[in-house]
Amino acid sequence: MRKTAAGIVPVVLLDRRSPAPLYRQLYEGFRDAILERRLRAGQRIPSTRSLARELQISRLPLLNAFEQLAAEGYLRSRTGSGTFVATVPSKSRPPARSPMTVRGKRPVSRDTDFLLAREADPWLGGRGSFRVSEPAADRFPHQVWSRLVGRHARAARGNPRSLHYGEPMGHRPFREAVAEYLRTARAVRCEADQVMVVSGSQQALSLAARILIEPGGSVWVEEPGYGGAHAVLKLRGARLMPVPVDEEGLDVAAGVERCPDASAVYVTPSHQYPLGMVMSASRRLQLLQWASKTGSWIIEDDYDSEYRYGSPPIASLQGLDRDSRVLYVGTFSKVLFPALRLGYVVIPPDLVDRFAAVRDATDIFPPTFPQAVLADFIRQGHFARHLRRTRALYRERRDILVAALREDFCDTLQILGDDAGMHLVATSTRVRDDREVSVRAARKGLWAMPLSSCYLGMPARRGFVLGFAGEDNEEMRTGVRRLKEAIGRA
Repeated sequence: MRKTAAGIVPVVLLDRRSPAPLYRQLYEGFRDAILERRLRAGQRIPSTRSLARELQISRLPLLNAFEQLAAEGYLRSRTGSGTFVATVPSKSRPPARSPMTVRGKRPVSRDTDFLLAREADPWLGGRGSFRVSEPAADRFPHQVWSRLVGRHARAARGNPRSLHYGEPMGHRPFREAVAEYLRTARAVRCEADQVMVVSGSQQALSLAARILIEPGGSVWVEEPGYGGAHAVLKLRGARLMPVPVDEEGLDVAAGVERCPDASAVYVTPSHQYPLGMVMSASRRLQLLQWASKTGSWIIEDDYDSEYRYGSPPIASLQGLDRDSRVLYVGTFSKVLFPALRLGYVVIPPDLVDRFAAVRDATDIFPPTFPQAVLADFIRQGHFARHLRRTRALYRERRDILVAALREDFCDTLQILGDDAGMHLVATSTRVRDDREVSVRAARKGLWAMPLSSCYLGMPARRGFVLGFAGEDNEEMRTGVRRLKEAIGRA
């Protein structure tokens, strides 16, 4: 039984001048609230005594209405526990309206239709083994973080200005700490003035799409690639041009052949999502030359490059850019914890004012308090220590997962992208429908994302994107066995 807001009186309109008796109005009011999902399955209904008191009526019409609702299956009672909403089908939705025309202008864009109509993928629901981008939150240094949070909370009493409005680009000391880290660890060419603080990589992509891409403009995306970027770009009204990837990363020549004048390209060069290869030096130079020649923009998503297990971290593509065509996007959500919702985008100098103006018009500025705490966390060395510890931990968990996959599947799976990051890909020519397997696996409590869901066109491979960072060793071994059962049944 899920927890609900007990004691909250539902909105039921009663018309004492209506010829319909009160019990009928109560019955219809509760029934409609249940069918329209204003009252949800498992939600507790207040007692008839409390309802009678709130509605200023006698209990008799309530008792009659509840008896009828229970008889028709809308409510169910449990002795000693109360009355609860039963599981019933909801009313069907009205048909979608056709595009609206405003004062003779062209129809309003329906680019959001694919988001509104799309049902949630079963493998994305809740926690479960193999969840992608899930860090080891239990290994986060909570005591250190709590101490820094407390210090800043106490300091705010003596410095009320810290509670006032901030800068659209973000808290200056935090941006300085981020810029220093990126210059040192990722070879990014930047100053603090170029760093904008965002709520995560999704907001960075949304801002970039709004500022750099006109509706109807073409954008290269990796095939297969990151669905979150696809959603943001479609929401902007961009035309997505899938460009294949091979062992060297994005095939720039194929992109030029398919769409030479694209407005922008979204790319994950340090650890291609989802397949995991690193873009070669020659491809990086090709991409930069194309952007410089055409005036196109490169959006570089460096989402988990801190974690490499066979070699030092790969330098950023942005560090090779001499023509200011690259926007560099990163996040702390994966290396610290997702609920932090802090990321950054490094903006070319001539675009900084435009980004700041759009940010000011949308949400004014990012929250200052967590930035101040994280700035100290970085400056005092806690961030670097946390990265070293989790890098060793994730390497161990990667090894456990690879060993379990090879033991249970022998040579029927090919493992890709396990040299870095927080996930790997397991492909198989024996799996004809990886989506069907993922649905079956979800019923077993697994989060096995089908590789085919990362393709815009016809999938070239079938398999699964498996996260390992947030799972302990025994969970992963058990998860592999359950995945094998799901594949066998499919």
